Amino acid sequence: MNGNDFILRGTKDYRRANLALFFAGFVTFSTLYAFQPLFPNLVFEFGISPAHASLTLSFATFALALTLPISGSLSDAWGRRRLMGVSVVLASLLALSSAGHIDLPNLLALRLLQGVVLAGVPAVAMAYLNDEIDPSAIGSAMGLYIAGNACGGMSGRILTAWLTDLFSWRVAVAGIGLLSLMLALLFWRLLPPSRNFERRPLHLGELSASLFSHLRNPGLQCLFFLAFTCMGGFVTLYNYVSFRLLGPEFNLSQAQVALIFLAYAFGASGSSIMGQLTDRYGRSLMLFTALAIMGSGLLLTLMSQLVTVICGIVVFTIGFFGAHAIASAWVGVLAGQARAQASSLYLFSYYMGSSISGTGGGFFYSAWGWTGVVLLIGLLLIAALLAGLRLNLMTRNQTV
Repeated sequence: MNGNDFILRGTKDYRRANLALFFAGFVTFSTLYAFQPLFPNLVFEFGISPAHASLTLSFATFALALTLPISGSLSDAWGRRRLMGVSVVLASLLALSSAGHIDLPNLLALRLLQGVVLAGVPAVAMAYLNDEIDPSAIGSAMGLYIAGNACGGMSGRILTAWLTDLFSWRVAVAGIGLLSLMLALLFWRLLPPSRNFERRPLHLGELSASLFSHLRNPGLQCLFFLAFTCMGGFVTLYNYVSFRLLGPEFNLSQAQVALIFLAYAFGASGSSIMGQLTDRYGRSLMLFTALAIMGSGLLLTLMSQLVTVICGIVVFTIGFFGAHAIASAWVGVLAGQARAQASSLYLFSYYMGSSISGTGGGFFYSAWGWTGVVLLIGLLLIAALLAGLRLNLMTRNQTV
């Protein structure tokens, strides 16, 4: 391979690759999280509890988590462009199908399948960038892909809620599906063919050896646990705060409640700043700072003034994005080898936390209201703090 094999910054292929992967990230996270603002609507239509409504998200993230550790290896054998393309098209079609007049069990089955096919994008997109983009331009290309992820997650939620306010939740989900399908077809048209990809057969023995090596690494164990607890708390907050904001205490509309997802923009900015401060003050200190910010924001949501609650959500979100940025970057440092697989295991823990706590929080909400949700998230943050302290002890004398 020589330098001419790479896609160079400023070229037509560079712009096409960036735009295509932006679309892929948008489709992935808009379809994955489209149901999150719809939980109150599902409770009303199907006559179920908030916890059962949350399964429409938890089933998808659970399937995504289970499939992620092998998606990168599948792309090595099948091809990165092909796997991503099939994934975004199928995810869009499944979103359209889930908008039909089906019962809850069939809806959950579709969401489970959607999570499986979406696993073909996150780790594979990063592998494509590392394969094809000139090393000096990977940072900016990766940043645009991550921006697509954040934009999809935020826009999908807001658009879903607004369309639901105007029409119905089924029309909203269908709208997300149609938009995603158009972007998926553009992805196929825009993404340049792989130049440097070398097909490699899937060797389960090698895959298992590196997998168990990561799972036995005490430092990585702490980071995986941090992913589980922090993401669990984050999704739990957003899953159930809409019930409180739509309820008699604040009596907001669906479109108004959707604006809370604009907090993601503050979170993304905060994570960038924390990343810069980490280089100066160290990972451990900034991780503890991020967890403290999450705790402060969580306490603010207990207040009865709407402005204070919104500020609490924004502060909590900033803390979460900071903790996630620090922990995910730390994984590569501690992994040593097979870093992509270690990152997949981190994301596995991340989405497992989303699935388990995201649904478990519904039982706390049904029993004790918003105070119960805050209690659960608080316990998760305490567990995350203990994991951070253990990690700090293990790495104190190392240059990490």
